[in-house]
Amino acid sequence: MIEVKKHDLVIVGAGAAGLRAAIAAAEADPSASIALVSKVYPMRSHTVSAEGGAAAVAREDDSQEMHGYDTVKGSDFLGDQDVIEYFVEEAPKELTRLEHWGCPWSRNNDGSVATRAFGGMTTKRTWFAADKVGFHILHSLFQHSLQFENIVRYDENFVTKLLVEDGAVRGVSSLSIREGVVRCILGRAVILGAGGAGKCFPFTTNGMIKTGDGMALAYRAGVALKDMEFVQYHPTGLPGTGILITEASRGEGGYLRNSLGERFLVDYDYGVGAKAELGPRDMISRAIMGEIAAGRALKGPYGQYVHLDLTHVGESAIDSKLPFVRELGRTYVGVDPVHEMIPIRPVVHYMMGGVDTDITSATSLPGLYAAGEVACASLNGANRLGSNSLTECLVFGARAGTTALDYANGTDDCNEARMRTQVADEIERLDGLRGRQKGGERISQIRNEMNLTMERGCGVYRDQDSMTQTVREMGQLRGRVSDLGLQDSSKVFNTELIAALELHNMVDVAESVAMAAQQRKESRGAHACSDFPHRNDQEYLHHSLIHWDVGGPRFGKKPVNLGTWEPEERKY
Repeated sequence: MIEVKKHDLVIVGAGAAGLRAAIAAAEADPSASIALVSKVYPMRSHTVSAEGGAAAVAREDDSQEMHGYDTVKGSDFLGDQDVIEYFVEEAPKELTRLEHWGCPWSRNNDGSVATRAFGGMTTKRTWFAADKVGFHILHSLFQHSLQFENIVRYDENFVTKLLVEDGAVRGVSSLSIREGVVRCILGRAVILGAGGAGKCFPFTTNGMIKTGDGMALAYRAGVALKDMEFVQYHPTGLPGTGILITEASRGEGGYLRNSLGERFLVDYDYGVGAKAELGPRDMISRAIMGEIAAGRALKGPYGQYVHLDLTHVGESAIDSKLPFVRELGRTYVGVDPVHEMIPIRPVVHYMMGGVDTDITSATSLPGLYAAGEVACASLNGANRLGSNSLTECLVFGARAGTTALDYANGTDDCNEARMRTQVADEIERLDGLRGRQKGGERISQIRNEMNLTMERGCGVYRDQDSMTQTVREMGQLRGRVSDLGLQDSSKVFNTELIAALELHNMVDVAESVAMAAQQRKESRGAHACSDFPHRNDQEYLHHSLIHWDVGGPRFGKKPVNLGTWEPEERKY
């Protein structure tokens, strides 16, 4: 007999967005039963790795209008302006609320909240807790969530499918990694907060769990993925590991230098020259690639790189504001940034695209909501400004929690027998994968081929030929992934089975990235095409939509919600 768990609301993912959604729903209705389903223990969610800070207006020389304009401009005018205006209004409330829950924001001498500069921001508006802000945010959220008895956690549970009845989501099929048991977890609404998909690429700051699971769940259930072509490269990753050196290192005064020792950013014509190290991430990443192409980079065992110079910042400032940067430099590249420069190069960091949602976090599938990096509202458009994403998880996590709960309270229970049948089909599918030695394909081979073709076709710079080739190769990999051979037939902690399920998800998501990129014949934000170097608002001021289909993904469009700020040339 299939075990059934009944709740009012099911949340998939227990990072910042998922936890904030759970808390918002629990506060709104203490009698509501809320399931929090996560493939890892909540404190291992990838939010914990965020370093630099969270953006919100906090100073007298700042305003919501300024934050809104910076975000619209940073998005290369592809962000929906109603979403952005709502975000900047709610942001200070969320960060203040988080302080009340115990987040130890760094302070100025007068006791006010300290803020630091971040790329593309016109003033210092990034709240920080030294350089371990994700760790402190996740701790604060998780600890606060423990007081709510109506939040029921399912840790180390992998969601394999959204359960849909009569065109509405009704719950999830969930594989307990610890027990090997598949359960039917029912809810009258479901929220996805499962993060991004950076592991589709070979060199990324993302941890191993960032495999696009939530995106793939919604995609296969008929919800479009939006703006998937916009993949953010962070300028400062450690060669070899991809470990992030936070943008806060530049916000606190760090310089980028080439092999000649020059601060090369001041000379670039990408519009970043005046801002130099405080330019937006997409422009600085392209500038670094320009130095490499011009032969002004350094060479190491993991390829070419440039230097991040903090030696002039001083030991006291580094130890008080960037202690983790010093720890990472010493541990992973044997460099003490107090005395030596850190080798860095652009690294895949964040996906601006995701599950298509509106300003309330609702998707086109009734009962399904999404928030955080898994979702695309669209706040970030073609390029996210650093430190907006953590606040986004809070603002839209809270919105998703309350709107999903409202939907659930107005919805009847589902037909339990029909849901059991869907879960039974999932059990049969998983049993067919587990220990299926006859398959001719290997997880590692397909994953490696996916990584390489995505890097070739959807890197910092792109062109039509390489993107077309990547679309072709991803279509072939989609066919091959159904022929995986697995050796492990066990049920408890079968990590090979989980890796296979994650690979299925990554292949679907990666193919949507490649197809969306191929369709956009312009350069905008993080999508830089060498054969279409200019932005083209006449033809491409629209969101890209990728729909799942049996024969392969289908492309569509959606208008951008403009408003206060008219598109203009993006220069800094």
